[in-house]
Amino acid sequence: MTNMRPPSKNILLKVVILGDGNVGKSCLMNRFVSNYFDANSFHTIGVEFLNKDIQVDQERFTLQIWDTAGQERFRALRTPFYRGTDICLLTYAINDRLSFRALASWRDEFLRYYDVNPDHFPFVVVGTKNDLPPAQREVTAEEVSQWCQEHHITAYIETSAKTSENVATAFALAVQQWRKLERSTERELRAQGQDTIDLMKSVNLNANRNRFCCAGLGRPTANTMQDDDDYPN
Repeated sequence: MTNMRPPSKNILLKVVILGDGNVGKSCLMNRFVSNYFDANSFHTIGVEFLNKDIQVDQERFTLQIWDTAGQERFRALRTPFYRGTDICLLTYAINDRLSFRALASWRDEFLRYYDVNPDHFPFVVVGTKNDLPPAQREVTAEEVSQWCQEHHITAYIETSAKTSENVATAFALAVQQWRKLERSTERELRAQGQDTIDLMKSVNLNANRNRFCCAGLGRPTANTMQDDDDYPN
């Protein structure tokens, strides 16, 4: 008789995407989750989220990806959702120097509303619109690498939601960063003689989805506005 092992549950990770409006946060999420790119998408109002199951290094994860509004007037709507975040993607557009300069502000805002140790939290810097011609680039990879080094961020990648280049890789990299920090924390706890805390969170997707639907969250419907940029929000 064959032994049937029950399927292991997915590890649920909450991923928040931050960055200025028009850098392409929504496009990044939609390309990853649905393999879909819409040049005429909409600005995000407040927050929205989608789920995506992936496997990284023989482990199964459910990423609950939260896309946040980049405009200042929506700060009060987005910041309550920072709590409970496992991974934060800090995004900028390679053709928009101001969006790159704003990375520090986004990081500071996140840390202000979610009190975590920045040196032991998986921030990942993601450049968008990598498909644009070199002449339109305003931010060099060297500048970003230097910024990451100064802020103790070890993960940086450039992507294109339009062509899908490095999109899946960016999220896999984020999961790997989370796993690396979790294992480091476990080693520290063992060295201190404390019980290891299992940070893995299993999810019943149906229950999870219903819980947030009841909260009135999800994709925007009437509360959206047209964006003229090819890479909305």
